[in-house]
Amino acid sequence: MKKAGAVIFLAMAMFTLAACSGGKESNDPSSTSSSQKMSATATGELATLDSALYSDVTSSDAIGQIFEGLYRIDSENNPELGLAESDPIVNEAGTVYTFKLRNTSWSNGDPLTAEDFVYAFQKVVDPENGSPSSNQMDIFKNAVAIRNGEMDFNELGVKALDEKTLELTLENPITYLPKLLTGTPFFPQNKAFAIEQGQKYGTNSDTITSNGPFIISKWNGTNLNWTFTKNPDYWDAKNVKMEQIDIEVIKETSTGVNLFENGDVQYTTLANEYAKQYKDSADYQTQLKFLYGYLSYNEKREATGNVHLRKALSLAVDKESFAKTILNDGSEALNGIIPANYASNPETHEDFRAENGDFLAYDVEAAQTEWKKAQEELGISEIDLELLTSDTEASKKTGEYLQAQFEQNLPGVSVHLRNVPLKNRLELTNKGEFDMAFSTWTPDYEDPINFLEIYQSTSGLNSSGYVNEAYDQGIEEVRSALALKPLDRWEKMLELEQLLIEKDAVITPIYQGAQAYLLAPEVKGLVILPLGRTVSYRMASIED
Repeated sequence: MKKAGAVIFLAMAMFTLAACSGGKESNDPSSTSSSQKMSATATGELATLDSALYSDVTSSDAIGQIFEGLYRIDSENNPELGLAESDPIVNEAGTVYTFKLRNTSWSNGDPLTAEDFVYAFQKVVDPENGSPSSNQMDIFKNAVAIRNGEMDFNELGVKALDEKTLELTLENPITYLPKLLTGTPFFPQNKAFAIEQGQKYGTNSDTITSNGPFIISKWNGTNLNWTFTKNPDYWDAKNVKMEQIDIEVIKETSTGVNLFENGDVQYTTLANEYAKQYKDSADYQTQLKFLYGYLSYNEKREATGNVHLRKALSLAVDKESFAKTILNDGSEALNGIIPANYASNPETHEDFRAENGDFLAYDVEAAQTEWKKAQEELGISEIDLELLTSDTEASKKTGEYLQAQFEQNLPGVSVHLRNVPLKNRLELTNKGEFDMAFSTWTPDYEDPINFLEIYQSTSGLNSSGYVNEAYDQGIEEVRSALALKPLDRWEKMLELEQLLIEKDAVITPIYQGAQAYLLAPEVKGLVILPLGRTVSYRMASIED
């Protein structure tokens, strides 16, 4: 562990952390009450504030504090009305939703309009923009054709009927639409402001305008700290208590722990030995999440494009040991892409993970058999692979564990580690400049399709380059022909996961994450989310 004094000196040199003192909240929403301030840590740097271009959890978390969509998430992780003034009018076929918007404004004073939603959704689906979330717009009429360059983005089934009326036309009925619309890609953007900023939009805190509970400041696009302050123009500002939250990126758990112990932050996440060390602390809390950690392979490269090599690597990892000895935070081994307790059979209510079972679970003998097949097909006896990870402590430790497992269980396999800042890791994977890459991902809503659609060949998040016509067709069936046949839809998703993980070994799922953290007792109402964004400060407050 680092010495606390040195850590605190470095952290204080980077930003001034707010102390939590008593006192009543000011009646003036624009004032800064000293009692409603807190400081917290983040485990990764911000990559962007553009809801159309994000592909990482840290960016999604920040975007979620400063933006809001038609629906927002309540304290129980259920969707409730956000910018939608009331429940939508829905046509008999269940494909056209008409929303009336609240009379509210952006943080720069511009009125929020239906056209701001149209602009944002078109921006995500337009192939010219290269949004990693573009396939999520496939729920709307004509989206697939637009993404394939067959139609203009103006043909998307999203229309502004007037300044405060938004019409959404779906390709097929969707029973979970409110949950889906809480996702980050479905936030509006101030059209006039975004067009004015052009390519600079969302690259720092000065090139964004907000409509959510908070406004962001003090982020220049590369620094490792920023501040959220209460947005007085937010439609529900009267119920937002926190006036200021200072965020500091920490790459090592020891840094966050020392800051917490010295009273300089009131919330920080735990991992590794620190989760075990603090389990009996009154400040310790943990929550199983729908996040999963996984290893992806570049299928466009000869070696990692070989299915037997991918299967060998998948089978060679002792995931149970990793979860218990390396993470130590309540995380569990995962042998499929769909985590436990996430979705259940519409008839039997059996959990998806339990019903589909384990795929490519730890088996050294089977791993070595697959490795021999890969050696024969590739015409090699040895191989040297690079494993790309971000430079956080947890990612580094994960990389070291995987390296040791591969080299120990697969004679002839050598693995070199490359640790880079998250922003660079995202850039490298998006460009396909990797052999293997460790990542984590959290779904936006509770339906298995949100995991499975990532590996559709046209998905912006499919950095592996996986292409399988049967898989693509299956995803489309789940979205369309099976939309109102819940049991058939369920069976198809079970089949797709088996194809993805067991047959094609596209990725190696490693663990289902848990969030262990330290939270100061004076912080009340902080919501830790099991999916989508990690945390919400909207309902938080400081109480002595």
